Amino acid sequence: MGVGSRSYYAWQKRSQQTKSRKCSNLEDKIKAIYFDKKQRYGSPRITAELLDDGIKVSRNTVAKYMKNMGLRSKIGKKFKATTDSKHAHKIMDNVLDRNFKASEPSKVWVSDITYIHTKEGFLYLTTILDLYDRKCIGWSISDGMKTEETSLAAWKMAIKHRKLSPGLIFHSDRGVQYACEKFSNTLDSYKIITRSMSRKGNCWDNAVAESFFKTLKSEQIYGNKLIT
Repeated sequence: MGVGSRSYYAWQKRSQQTKSRKCSNLEDKIKAIYFDKKQRYGSPRITAELLDDGIKVSRNTVAKYMKNMGLRSKIGKKFKATTDSKHAHKIMDNVLDRNFKASEPSKVWVSDITYIHTKEGFLYLTTILDLYDRKCIGWSISDGMKTEETSLAAWKMAIKHRKLSPGLIFHSDRGVQYACEKFSNTLDSYKIITRSMSRKGNCWDNAVAESFFKTLKSEQIYGNKLIT
């Protein structure tokens, strides 16, 4: 074919490098979904998540990758919860109602808490996003789930970075960190904020925050091996 051995081996090396990068990227995405779903998803559900994201992959391939990485579904076993909705605090209506568009800054803020798996244990990340530009305007990372170190800490950062606007909708899940008196009284003290909470067990009511965590874990945390 008129192709020299040097050119062939160079092409072969590039092909191997490309394949290696694809494998590494798939591993990172599988790992991100696995930990984001609290280690409860096995290969069938992780495959479905990947297909929803436009990644063409078979269940057998996902199962092989999970086996190589030592990832197994832990359904029925204890996992780190980030939402404790079994409390007596007041629950707000879902005012946002999945309207994830905002025409101006500080019209809608959404917040959520996720956990990050590390060799030393778990860390909890709380974020507040402005739906106007989808920027993270407040965040907090902690090794505990107290209001002061999660929702309240992220709130204090958010109001430093972005000015409040009358009628601001603040949406979150119905976890105790958001429903408790300490956090509720803080927001109510401004007298210009409308509270909104997701319906019970409905993560799609806070889809933007969920998507942010999924991307963060896939591309930055597990993808760049910042925390493994």
